[in-house]
Amino acid sequence: MLVTRGPRAAILATCASFLLAVSACGTTDKPEEAATPQVRLYGTDGNMQNSFAAELKDRADLVDGMKGTTPLTPLSDDFKQRLRAVDPKLTDYLYAAESYDAVMISALAAQLAGSTDPAAIAKQIVGVTTNGQRCTDAASCLTLARDGQDIEYRGPSLNRAGFTDIGEPATASYATLHFDNQKINDAKTEFVGAGDESGVSTRAAPKPKKQRGGRNDDSDGSPLILGGLLPKTGDLALAYPPLAAGVALAIKEINAAGGVLGDPVTWFDGDDGTNPAVAKAAVAAHVRNKVDVIIGAAASGISAAVLPDVVAAGKILFSPSNTDAGLSQADDKGLYFRTAPPDSLQGRALADVILRDGPHKIVVVARKDSYGEGLQETVRAELERAGFGNDRVKLFTYDPPADAKAPPVDFGSLAGEIKNYKPEAVLVIGFGESAGLIKALADAGVPIRH
Repeated sequence: MLVTRGPRAAILATCASFLLAVSACGTTDKPEEAATPQVRLYGTDGNMQNSFAAELKDRADLVDGMKGTTPLTPLSDDFKQRLRAVDPKLTDYLYAAESYDAVMISALAAQLAGSTDPAAIAKQIVGVTTNGQRCTDAASCLTLARDGQDIEYRGPSLNRAGFTDIGEPATASYATLHFDNQKINDAKTEFVGAGDESGVSTRAAPKPKKQRGGRNDDSDGSPLILGGLLPKTGDLALAYPPLAAGVALAIKEINAAGGVLGDPVTWFDGDDGTNPAVAKAAVAAHVRNKVDVIIGAAASGISAAVLPDVVAAGKILFSPSNTDAGLSQADDKGLYFRTAPPDSLQGRALADVILRDGPHKIVVVARKDSYGEGLQETVRAELERAGFGNDRVKLFTYDPPADAKAPPVDFGSLAGEIKNYKPEAVLVIGFGESAGLIKALADAGVPIRH
């Protein structure tokens, strides 16, 4: 459409009036380029929580209208209240249930093993979630375990089915989340199930050995020691409060129920820094402190980086939030577990959310690590299955900051490339740093839909 204004409008109107009579009248103007379509933003995991809006500071309104998914089950008001009793400032619950369950399963496995030896605990972990008497709280589950009974633990995140043979959930629940007024609108949250219960392990766990005072005859009598490897700092620090609250609540309730093997569970704090070097230093400290089970890391790439160190030390790495599907095939010697489902399940849920809005061209931007690129590829494959070829889906990646002290990522040129592609949907797979991309898109003139 030709847009006319002021004196130019009068000239064109005159030309139009005399067009039939005066054939020479006309204009040499070219049609304007098609306007850039409004773009709907989508996110996942680390950028689909209330604390993400704060990463945009005075431009937090840019997240309004953003949609996305994250592994999440409907959490009871009672569980939320118990979490807030641990951390009254808690505003998000992302992975709080998963961290709670990771601690609970570890403690129950140690009780059933009658030992705090990591190898013995590891052999019991999958069995804690399958083929036994169902229980849902620390007191009842520990009572059964002390009696040497097989149990089937169900918790706030692990409530549909148990673990697979490799130690991850066979099924999952995902939430579709919506940002309104700079926060998640709980009234719009929808839940969808994924996975297959037929994948639940059918292997029998080792039978508990004869116990004396709650321990095996060959136990060395040491208490269960857990160590944290959670993101107190770094790009994923915005996820730390709910992760930490879930851990603290589980330990509080386990110890209130008599602890494990007659002793309170001991906790050593540790920061993964969303950085391999920081995480490796934390792991080394945990090994020196004789930690049995390490809870973390938060990011999949960090777990992949430290897993060789953990395995070499004969410890257990139990993550509440790793979703990289590639970790399912990790060389872990049976010492890696997770309560978060792999992205092979989440990719389909995320693609469905985007496709519901009917975009014709889609951009998927991901941080360049195992989590980002893994989920990006899963989403791309799901979009391809829905009929979106390479001409309708564009993939971009970016290098995340090396550490918390590194300068912020310059997203300017990437935002320009995205604008030139003229997508109608942009999926951002990242952590706190991805707020910079959203601001760069707005600065580049991309009309973000609210």
